[in-house]
Amino acid sequence: MRTTHTERDSLGEVQVPDDVYYGVQTQRALENFPISFRGIPPRLIHAFGLLKAAAAHVNAALGLLPADLADAISRAADEVANGTWDGQFVVDVFQTGSGTSSHMNANEVIAKRANELLTGRREYKDPVHPNDHVNLGQSSNDVFPTAIHLAAALALRDDLLPAMQELLTAFAKKAVEFDAVVKIGRTHLQDATPVRLGQEFAGYARVVERGRERLEEQRALLAEVALGGTAVGTGLNTHPEFATRALADVERRTGLHLRPAVNYFEALQSRHTVVSLSGALKTVATDLMKIANDLRLLSSGPRCGLAEITLPALQPGSSMMPGKTNPVIPEAACQVAAQVIGNDAAIAIGGQSGILELNVMMPVMADNLLESLTLLANVSRVLARRCVNGITANRERCRQFIEESLALTTALVPRMGYDRAALLAKKAFEEGTTIRAVALREAGLSADQLDRLLDAERMTRPGFEPA
Repeated sequence: MRTTHTERDSLGEVQVPDDVYYGVQTQRALENFPISFRGIPPRLIHAFGLLKAAAAHVNAALGLLPADLADAISRAADEVANGTWDGQFVVDVFQTGSGTSSHMNANEVIAKRANELLTGRREYKDPVHPNDHVNLGQSSNDVFPTAIHLAAALALRDDLLPAMQELLTAFAKKAVEFDAVVKIGRTHLQDATPVRLGQEFAGYARVVERGRERLEEQRALLAEVALGGTAVGTGLNTHPEFATRALADVERRTGLHLRPAVNYFEALQSRHTVVSLSGALKTVATDLMKIANDLRLLSSGPRCGLAEITLPALQPGSSMMPGKTNPVIPEAACQVAAQVIGNDAAIAIGGQSGILELNVMMPVMADNLLESLTLLANVSRVLARRCVNGITANRERCRQFIEESLALTTALVPRMGYDRAALLAKKAFEEGTTIRAVALREAGLSADQLDRLLDAERMTRPGFEPA
């Protein structure tokens, strides 16, 4: 049976398990919020560790914290930043809107671990106190939003942007590989004038590139953080140099440049940077869904669909139909996109809850934002490695569709006018034959002239002029 001991706070006594590093305030929150049974994201936990280590160093340098306590706090916080104590962060995502419960979870874990390092005992408040020492010069109201920005910036730099670059590179390589494959274009899911398969894939590459550019813009906005504003934006109980020096310490550790907010009242009451970044992620998600659905359509078949490309066969596609394979990676990408779009809706609602001096939906906003960043990074890598890199072009199928398409009639318009060309297309459709055959018979054009007029590859080049 799990043993407990008594810990006290301003509200009274609580039984806390003997084998944990968190304390009474975390235990209260654990009992108060049995909602999703899902804790805050690991990246956010690690961001707390980075900030607390920096705070300890700076407070010691400012003469506000004894050196031995600061060293122990910093060592414990480094362990939090490195993921050693992820399992000790037990407070539910759905909690107090300021994130105070998870912030105190961090303060308590770091304090107890620091005390263990100093004395060999996992004491709650002696000699290191979670509020007086670990949280010196700080408030949940400025630390939690700063941790969101820090975690998101690291996720962008280390995960999502590199993953999107990998996907961009995969599409760009295929654009070169498929440049000579001429196929029919489609608008409204109907035949349109020819394109090269490489042009389609170059379009996908540019879509991903544009998404990366938007995210780089958002990354710059994350640099301005709330640290130093403390409870309501006035900076009460913090040294005037604390924030700048602590953020410089974080930059030394991470390579990320963060700076104190121009206006702390804005930085505490508004989470518009989170809303803005989520909007950019939603745009990336919608683009990935478009591309994934294109890949599904272009590979449909293999015999009774478009089948202009073949996706890698990764696993059996049916428990009933032998030999069937499905576009599983694009389907996964579409599901990720749906989740990210839903996350953005929750974040947008959260952003509206900046009530007076503080936003009070920060935990759920952080959870959804970091989930979106993680999902998009992972699915971008999977899409590149397990799908795009292995796509092959079905050249004969593309050639067949080109010859049969009535959209080639468009190239005859400069020679005979729209109305006459439309009549030829109608006749070809009714007879079930090609526009080449009807034009050869009824338009007074030779086979050589038609070869030049209906040269599909030339139609894909800029400056094409029919003979």
